[in-house]
Amino acid sequence: MAGKKSMPVIFVGHGNPMNAIEDNEFSRGWEAAAKKLPRPEAILCVSAHWESWGPQVNSAGKLGTIHDFGGFPPELYRVSYKAQGSGWLAKEVIKLAGGSKVTVSEDRGLDHGCWSVLSRMYPKADIPVIQLSLDQSKTGLEHYNTAKELMPLREKGVLIIGSGNMVHNLYMVDLKGDDFNEEYGFDWANRANVLFKKLIAGREDKELCGYESLGKDAGLAIPTPEHFLPLLYTIALRRDDDSLEFFNDKAVAGSLTMTSLILGN
Repeated sequence: MAGKKSMPVIFVGHGNPMNAIEDNEFSRGWEAAAKKLPRPEAILCVSAHWESWGPQVNSAGKLGTIHDFGGFPPELYRVSYKAQGSGWLAKEVIKLAGGSKVTVSEDRGLDHGCWSVLSRMYPKADIPVIQLSLDQSKTGLEHYNTAKELMPLREKGVLIIGSGNMVHNLYMVDLKGDDFNEEYGFDWANRANVLFKKLIAGREDKELCGYESLGKDAGLAIPTPEHFLPLLYTIALRRDDDSLEFFNDKAVAGSLTMTSLILGN
């Protein structure tokens, strides 16, 4: 793997789990993003849907597909993303993030924040994958600093994916009929999304790490931090010469945004 070009890093707004099986602009956006990227040696995903006290990685040989949601059609529960884990990558994460005292979860599979996206990006499930959990004891800045320690993985062909949503307020979702992906956003959601994109483009990482102080719109956009924190893992890994590309930049259901980005090319 030595001598390979540095892998890009991405943040994906994963939204509705049905995106895993529906042909829509968001799933097509994930597919198009994968075609732009060099083929990874392995994938490390930081998902909103794995929180723990103390950081953990999974490394089981064949990772189970966790259907961590309810009320969806039977065909979604039949999805099985049969990716292999990576003991090598788990050991690398533990070594690089030594100060965080990462431990291994032997029986943890892949949650939908991970497999719903990867099933569209890499449908053959032929690239080893592991996840790193979100340590609930850490502040935004501490998550960011942990991510910084993982920078060498980019030189080893590892694609690091943060999977969440920049604006994610399920308490205020407004469905028009039963279409969770209908494109519209409340004024506050649109303003918050514009603010986040402006701070990302301006490399204002300190402000993003202190998201609690970004004002009322940001407070509504981030009522709980788990869907925003994966973004910090992505921006922490940006190099000075990395390009920035936003995609799937839409608000849905009033209070969610699917905005995603690629850093590096």
